[in-house]
Amino acid sequence: MKPLAEQHCTPLHAGSPALDHDEASELLAQIPGWSITGSMIARDFTFSDFFGTMAFVNAVAWIAHREDHHPELVVGFDHCEVRYSTHSVGGLSINDFICAAKIEALSV
Repeated sequence: MKPLAEQHCTPLHAGSPALDHDEASELLAQIPGWSITGSMIARDFTFSDFFGTMAFVNAVAWIAHREDHHPELVVGFDHCEVRYSTHSVGGLSINDFICAAKIEALSV
């Protein structure tokens, strides 16, 4: 299987199954620094200033646009928390992990 960062998101329709705990845990091992919180994965990124934070936010927005899979972002002066969940499946999907891996590839 290709590394997560080299894969692309695919549309998942309502009623598609969410990943089970074991599947999610296996994928989580491929994206260090991220954690499972309820039905989402999340990571808080820190920066030295607001400009760095906003540059990161714009890079995340580009990934979200290209993959058509959008995170929740909590943005502050020197940090950005990124949260992924797939609403159509009511939990986690491979798409969440693909996008998280692409964010990791930014070499933050």
